[in-house]
Amino acid sequence: VQLSFGKFVSPEHSETARKIAEQGIVLLKNNNILPVPVGKYSKIAVIGENATRSLVIGGGSSSLKVAYEVSPLEGLTKKYGKENIVYSRGYASGIPVYGTEMKSPFNADSLILEAVKVAKNAEVVFFVGGLNKNYLQDCEGGDRKTMSLPFEQDKLINALLAVNKNIVVVLCSGNAVEMPWLNKVQAVLQGWYLGSEAGNAIANILAGDVNPSGKLPFSFPKKLEDNAAHSFGLISYPGDGVNQEYKEDILVGYRWFDTKKITPLFPFGFGLSYTNFEFGKVVIDKKTYQSTDTINVTFTLKNSGKVAGSEVAQLYISQPKASVQRPVKELKAFQKIFLKQNETQTVKMAVKVQDMAFYSDKTNSWIVEPGEFVIHIATSSADIKSSIPVKVIN
Repeated sequence: VQLSFGKFVSPEHSETARKIAEQGIVLLKNNNILPVPVGKYSKIAVIGENATRSLVIGGGSSSLKVAYEVSPLEGLTKKYGKENIVYSRGYASGIPVYGTEMKSPFNADSLILEAVKVAKNAEVVFFVGGLNKNYLQDCEGGDRKTMSLPFEQDKLINALLAVNKNIVVVLCSGNAVEMPWLNKVQAVLQGWYLGSEAGNAIANILAGDVNPSGKLPFSFPKKLEDNAAHSFGLISYPGDGVNQEYKEDILVGYRWFDTKKITPLFPFGFGLSYTNFEFGKVVIDKKTYQSTDTINVTFTLKNSGKVAGSEVAQLYISQPKASVQRPVKELKAFQKIFLKQNETQTVKMAVKVQDMAFYSDKTNSWIVEPGEFVIHIATSSADIKSSIPVKVIN
């Protein structure tokens, strides 16, 4: 019997890893500085420890064993040319030790001064920072102590802004951070931890070879206390050492922000593109539905910008008058649509009436109450493009 073995780290694997990374990157802000095509600038500064630091190791259970890892600096150097890139570390976090809070052996002020010199002579600055997998920084068994960027990165970014206004921030992290400099920088990319092909994926997005299409899978709060768990005090988080009470009930994530009318820094489902999309009016196939029906939804979507790109249409439902507490709206479906420049497509989405049910702790069953519901088509939980009422009968 002849055995056939699969491949390990084949070119196809690498291509797939890169494409997944590219589609996961979320463009949070862009003042028309991005993309930066190859050849536009000859003096590009890359600043930040995460541009060179391995982000697949450390953190306990989130550590990975990879055959290779392309760093952001390597990806940007390959993309723009070594002769056009100048790198400065800017900040230092120390060695990645799990379970122990380490202090960097480097002098923070001297690193900032050196980075400022590099930024002053650059036409554009790519700052690559965020969190890492050190203890208390996206690691197992040690929660973060603050939402602020660690290792004096906020101080560094402000120092860079004092000498160069063309700052593009690339955040490598597994969660949200406070952004006191948001209104001053020109662009922000949420880069997460992208794996082996991180550097190539980031470079392709920044250069415009790939149009960003990622959306946030959770809301980014303006401050820690805006989160549901933290709003109830210590008994909700972190607890008293014995008890921890979950008091937000069903209002988890974006449902909390929407229902409590708290404006997040960036809402659930948010993500920008290098092109523009226009949504047509939402249409449904009937006016009245029974609990066993499926609601068929259609609307037009047009790419009205200058480049091809993908949009993620999101379908939310609301029940304005319910007998129990319900969120302002709940996501029930989404679809990613690729459109060429000036292309228009009729998008079809569906939601079962049963999926609009709530769980009753009185009857221990799922219930669809008769009455009016509303279907919303949106690009995020905070950006509804079109809505239509729906009547449900038994």
